[in-house]
Amino acid sequence: MKGKRVLLTVVVTNTLGVRGSKLFDCAVVGCLMSFSIATGTAAAQGSGAAAMPIGTVRVDIREGRSINSFDPDSAVGSSVDVLSRRDIDKVYTPHILQEALSAGWGPITYRNNTELRMAAWHWTENGTWSDPAHRSGYFTGSTELKEPTRYILAYALPHRGFATSGDRPVPGPNLTYWKSNPYLTSRFTGESDALHPQWVVIDLQSEKLVNAVRIVWASPYATNYQVEYWTGTRALDFDLGPQGEWHVFPSGTLTDAKGGIVALKLTDRPISTRYLRVLMSESSNTCDEHGSSDIRNCVGYAIQQIAAGIVVNGTFAPAARNPADPLTTYCVSSIDPWHSAEDVRDGGDYQHTGFDLFFTSGITNNLPAMIPVTMLYGTPDDAAAQIAYLEKRGYRIGSIEMGEEPDGKHATPEDYGALYLQWATAIHNLDPKLKLGGPVFEGVNEDIRLWPDTQGRTSWMGRFVDYLKSHGRLSDLAFVSFEHYPFEPCEIAWKSLYSEPRLMKHILQVWRNDGVPRNVPLMVTENHLAAQLTGPMTTIFAALWLADNVGSFFEGGGAAFYHSPIQPQGIRNTCLGWASWSNFVSDESYGIRGYTSPYFAARMINFEWLQHRSGVHYLFPSSTDVRDDEGNILVTSYAVHRPDGNWSLLLVNRDESHAHSMRVILEDSRAKRTTSFSGPVAFATFGSEQYVWINDGLNSHADPDGPIYSTVVEASPGSVYTLPKASITVLRGKLTGKVE
Repeated sequence: MKGKRVLLTVVVTNTLGVRGSKLFDCAVVGCLMSFSIATGTAAAQGSGAAAMPIGTVRVDIREGRSINSFDPDSAVGSSVDVLSRRDIDKVYTPHILQEALSAGWGPITYRNNTELRMAAWHWTENGTWSDPAHRSGYFTGSTELKEPTRYILAYALPHRGFATSGDRPVPGPNLTYWKSNPYLTSRFTGESDALHPQWVVIDLQSEKLVNAVRIVWASPYATNYQVEYWTGTRALDFDLGPQGEWHVFPSGTLTDAKGGIVALKLTDRPISTRYLRVLMSESSNTCDEHGSSDIRNCVGYAIQQIAAGIVVNGTFAPAARNPADPLTTYCVSSIDPWHSAEDVRDGGDYQHTGFDLFFTSGITNNLPAMIPVTMLYGTPDDAAAQIAYLEKRGYRIGSIEMGEEPDGKHATPEDYGALYLQWATAIHNLDPKLKLGGPVFEGVNEDIRLWPDTQGRTSWMGRFVDYLKSHGRLSDLAFVSFEHYPFEPCEIAWKSLYSEPRLMKHILQVWRNDGVPRNVPLMVTENHLAAQLTGPMTTIFAALWLADNVGSFFEGGGAAFYHSPIQPQGIRNTCLGWASWSNFVSDESYGIRGYTSPYFAARMINFEWLQHRSGVHYLFPSSTDVRDDEGNILVTSYAVHRPDGNWSLLLVNRDESHAHSMRVILEDSRAKRTTSFSGPVAFATFGSEQYVWINDGLNSHADPDGPIYSTVVEASPGSVYTLPKASITVLRGKLTGKVE
């Protein structure tokens, strides 16, 4: 502060929350720190602040203007995902858990990863098989309190058959036999099978001339079905939305079919198409090779082999494959969860944490946890048994996510809805107070759209909500959850930061527009920059993104937010540099080598902006007037009134080149008065001057690697605060006058 001798007490907080302080004489050191507070119109110099005009942060604190309210102990958390057995043994140790929890996140959500591998999971190895003599069939876990569980194993699904709908399918035997999910038949839904048609889509990878399909049916087979071809593009892209429509081949409708091996000539003149669909609407209800002792063996549809091609002179030939094309793939509507004890996959690098270890380790932060139940590859009895076991143990369940990313598995909303209601009935018969939700969408920025139904509706969420409504069961949907991965991993640039608040608030509004009632909370239960590892996850970019990510989520009306993941990880090379998913960079023995920028952003959010273990926070409208020449907002702001009476501003300076000096004005438009911070104001900052990621292969690290800098200053009307370039800053204090 030019012309004045000023003493600042700077409080430095290390990564474990230990605070120390130091007295700076600005006349001696020149106040070269990257953050400052000044009285009147003067502002501290540094980081380009002097050349920039003074901006304004405006907060509308009028009574009744709160736009959201939330308790951080239930609304701001983290997650734990699939690990190797070795990783489980390393992560669930006192030192690593202490470090993981030191980021400050509140509750935790347990992520089920088996759907990515099209596998069943056994939350316990104790239980019963529907066919105990052969240790096979449909497994139901035991609720007996035996030895605590440490690991959860995956089981291959033999009835997956030729389906390639999973991201990384678990290998297994008999991969030519596909059977649909029996829980989608009238025996279990109570509805006509025609309302839940099952299908197989053949993706030839590029357009081919076809006029025939060869199907080797197994039991049960389809007695009524039709074969269709797609005109247009993106038939299987539910994220961007299919562009085109299905057409039945001229000779593609079959009734009273008898199964067996059929080579169907569908049209005289071959048609050029990439996708064919076999749509099945009535079953023979004949039993499969497992016999008639279980009705689930005798309902649905089963196919041994299927291929599209050409019939010439009565002989079928598969469609010719272009050398540049990938192999033909097969997307299916559902999969029978039948499996056997022999299908267990020890996993090695693929394990889930046993629930007993999860709940007793301390990783839940002594708060109720969100847990999953499998639905697409499970049974309602097993899901109910899982919940009964957890309650019997006395573990605290906050809410239950139902199912496995149905959009990524191309499950239709009506099929997912039918399963949801069966699972909800089984779980609520056990405990009607439990909060159930889903559908656990993959991270998308736009509405999920699929092929139109008979009414022309294409919105996945809209049709799912309508399905629950039509069955009088919308009350079973206690929350809607989805993942948030906004960016393509190799296309992230600095200006991508500017789009995050818009993307987050837009997708929240999309779900509301689709018909999700206002009283049904929206939750992000898995979250990061991108769905694949990318370099910016460990640069200062990720810290700024995370602050905007959290702030805009609550500004857009979100209810609960979970960042991913909580455990340390090593670094790997990506298209944009070396990076880690985690808050920490660890070595091969899980020794923590350093902290990543999201760790410090988490501490800014959880320890500076919010106040855990205190109660409900109220979010108020807040804005700034700092823009670049293209109209992009360079400084974003999120204002909460905390239970301790403090007003707390989370300010994100997304300008990577300049600091910005800001006045703070809090307005009560109804009373026609303004106010400001007065007295002691906590000022904390973390940004590009506290953290720089050095991209150096396996030796990549941050230098400097924090810490967060904080100070306590005396504020008055007219105070100007300098936000360093590329930084997160929190201002927290009381206001002049009575505002409560």
